[in-house]
Amino acid sequence: MPLPLKALTPAPPDSILGLAEAFRSDARPAKVNLSVGVYVDESGTTPVLPSVIEAERRLVERAQSKVYRPIEGSPGYRRAVAELVFADVAGIVAGNRAAVAQTPGGTGALRVAADFLLQAGASRTLWLPQPTWPNHPQLFGLAGFGLRSYPYLRAGGRQIDEAALLGALRSADPGDLVLLQGSCHNPTGVDPSPLLWRAIADLVVERELLPIVDFAYQGFGHGLREDADWLAGLARPGLEFLVCSSFSKNFALYNERVGALAVVAADAGRAAAALSHVRVAIRANYSNPPSHGADVVEAILADSALRARWETELAGMRDRIRANRAAFVDALTAAGVPGDWEPLRRQRGMFALLGLGPAQVGRLRDEFGVYVVAGGRVNVAGLTAANLPCVVDALAAVIEA
Repeated sequence: MPLPLKALTPAPPDSILGLAEAFRSDARPAKVNLSVGVYVDESGTTPVLPSVIEAERRLVERAQSKVYRPIEGSPGYRRAVAELVFADVAGIVAGNRAAVAQTPGGTGALRVAADFLLQAGASRTLWLPQPTWPNHPQLFGLAGFGLRSYPYLRAGGRQIDEAALLGALRSADPGDLVLLQGSCHNPTGVDPSPLLWRAIADLVVERELLPIVDFAYQGFGHGLREDADWLAGLARPGLEFLVCSSFSKNFALYNERVGALAVVAADAGRAAAALSHVRVAIRANYSNPPSHGADVVEAILADSALRARWETELAGMRDRIRANRAAFVDALTAAGVPGDWEPLRRQRGMFALLGLGPAQVGRLRDEFGVYVVAGGRVNVAGLTAANLPCVVDALAAVIEA
């Protein structure tokens, strides 16, 4: 029997990674890539952190075997991740309420979460913010969920529409799933306030919803604990939720694909039971995780001196991103580019949403060699002193008063 017809019809390129491929094939020397979410330094390269290099040196010196890891990953890694994400909030770690499993990156964590929830009999309805990371609807849709959206931004795209957000979620049925981004919202850079997080948690309890928190950028906004401020609203006694973490950004381990899924349960017994089902989901998918990237993360977090070095390096990346935001706003304002740019200065993380239409995004790419994602999502970490003037001039040309 031949392949199904759809398998023979070329699929459209990925909305983000497809841009990276187009950028690589662009022969223009002055091209600028602000599409893919990777950190770059002032020279335009994505460095390997010195703390990672040192951790890898130590791992090589003591390497003995490449035997399979446990389905859920090594105990040391899982414990380190739980302590990094939750610290001492709400007794989650001390009470063994978090069932943690290693996954291939944050995307892998989301997919394992989807499989786990479906096989455990969860609701097949998932609420997603609009806008959100383009892979969210694709990932959960292909996993078998019915998708609904809740509004996120007000008109103008610079503030959260709190009333519309809460109003939409009030219409969710008990048991429905709701995807939330913990910090450094992708694609907007706009995060809920502590008051809004409490209101969201109140509504989750009232409507008996199950949150899935995508926590991919811890430490890239204001700090490791500051970026976990959502926990103060959500982590309350008895409330169960899932957290999907990525260490691509904060450890610059992009191609190692290091992540984790944490299922936070009401008590240790429920957490242990949940982990048994997470193991089934992993075993049926990729069987057990790769070791190297997770070993690097564990080695850094387990050594106080190496962790301090990593936190300093992370702070350096974070400070550069924040300085880039300020320089971007100042340059747009000085050039007289029409728009309300000042809120971008106060946003958090790598991304900013400029609110551009398809034609403007196309002109940036085709006429000026500036690559941005649909809607004008830019990676502010990709700005440098060398390319900032070109980017601002291009924006001035495509944004009309």
